[in-house]
Amino acid sequence: MGALRRHAVAWITRGEPADARRITLTRRRIYILPTRAGYGFGLILIVMLLGATNYSNSMAFALTFLLGSLGANAMWQTHRNLLRLEVIVEGVAPVFAGQQASLRVALRNPGRQDRPGIRLRTEKQVPRVIDVPAQGHAELDIPLSAPRRGLHPIGRLRVDSQFPLGLFEAWSWPAYTTDLLVYPKPADPAPPPPFGVASGGKGAPVRGEGDEFAGLRKYQAGDTPGRVAWKAVARTGRWMTREFEANRSDDRWLRWDDLGAYGIEQRLSILCRWVLDAHREGAPYGLELPGQVLTPAASEAHRHACLKALALYAIPSRGAA
Repeated sequence: MGALRRHAVAWITRGEPADARRITLTRRRIYILPTRAGYGFGLILIVMLLGATNYSNSMAFALTFLLGSLGANAMWQTHRNLLRLEVIVEGVAPVFAGQQASLRVALRNPGRQDRPGIRLRTEKQVPRVIDVPAQGHAELDIPLSAPRRGLHPIGRLRVDSQFPLGLFEAWSWPAYTTDLLVYPKPADPAPPPPFGVASGGKGAPVRGEGDEFAGLRKYQAGDTPGRVAWKAVARTGRWMTREFEANRSDDRWLRWDDLGAYGIEQRLSILCRWVLDAHREGAPYGLELPGQVLTPAASEAHRHACLKALALYAIPSRGAA
């Protein structure tokens, strides 16, 4: 049933382009049908109309048409509650396999009337209900499961509403090209890393990545707190980072080939743990994978690059699939 539903949604929305971040719910994107209560309400109206016709009762006709106009107005109000609503995906931070990611979504209302009872969810989750004020916006976090490493598309979100009477449900399936990056699950416990030199042997001295103090430089985004020259900051009021100098032969290398006794996923899990431990210690480290080498560094950007390389190892890109 789940696969049939996905195929039906894909066929219905085949002409709607996906977007990386922002989608406006236009008339072409919104669908509306009666709910169970709506079908029951319609059946009651039919019975009332037959009774009024059979007995030629003008009061029964008036009541039937009054309730019918009320239902028609409710249908218009339900559709209007979603019309021109902007659904903005603000991003999702990478997580480790087995953790739960949080997708931040903002709903922006350009109209002059409130949008109550807006429900938002992914295909497999319980809806979250939120009210969007007039000419304002509201934000909520949608949990996403991350069972395995890799790059996972968030796909479609379902936005719907049954406001005001619950007789009709209007919905839309905006699709996004945003991906969730899932790192490997860190091994716990993990064997100690056999640090060694790179395959190139010794090299020239490297500033910023050794053990011998070489001077100060201006602070750069991504520098670890352990390398900030706090005394110089207190004395001059300017953020400075300590630079060190050493030979490349002293750099720490985390190598795929050092884990030959393990399977692919076990190797990735252990390397993930080694990357986290080395980064926490503030020491520069490099990563060697088959066909890919990341030179030693100790910044937050380097940590992310290493974890991303592990997350995407041996996973073909969508263009090549």
